[in-house]
Amino acid sequence: MTAEALAVPAPSDPSTPMAAHGPLVPVTVHFDDLDALGLLHNARYPVMVERAWTALWNERGLVFAGDWAAAGDFCNAVKEFTITYDAPVKQPGAYAVRLWLERLGRTGLTYGFRFCSADGTVTYAHGTRVLVRLDPATLRPAPWSDRFRTSGQDLLRPRG
Repeated sequence: MTAEALAVPAPSDPSTPMAAHGPLVPVTVHFDDLDALGLLHNARYPVMVERAWTALWNERGLVFAGDWAAAGDFCNAVKEFTITYDAPVKQPGAYAVRLWLERLGRTGLTYGFRFCSADGTVTYAHGTRVLVRLDPATLRPAPWSDRFRTSGQDLLRPRG
C-alpha cells in the first residue's frame, strides 16, 4: 500500500462558502459550553442548533409552551441527526446558525444547518436533522398543519 493510500484526507476548509440559503440566527457560546481543552464540546452543537430553531419559530409566532396536547406541530420526534465538524470553535462569544429546510413532507421534514461565525463566512459544523410530526394521543406520525407549512415555505432550499 502506498503512502498516498494511507494518508488521511485533509479536513474541509471552514472558510469555503457553503449553502447561503436560509436565515442566519445568532447564538452565543458561553465559557461553560467549552470542554476541558477549551473547545466547544461536540454535544453542545446540537443544543445551539435547537436554540436557533426555537428562536426562529418563536419569531414567526410558532411557540411551544410545553403542553404536548396543545403543542401542535411541536409534538415531534427526532428520527435522525447527522453532523460534520469542520473546524473547532476555540472561544466563547457570538456565532450564528444558518437554517433551512431540505424537505417538507406530509408528516416529516429534513432541515439543514451550518454552525458558523456570526457573519456566516466561516463554517465550524454542518448537518441535517429529520423530524417526524406526532399525534399527541397516539405518538404515531401526523400531518404538519397548514400554518406550519406556510410558515416554512421560504425556508425550503431551492433545488438546482
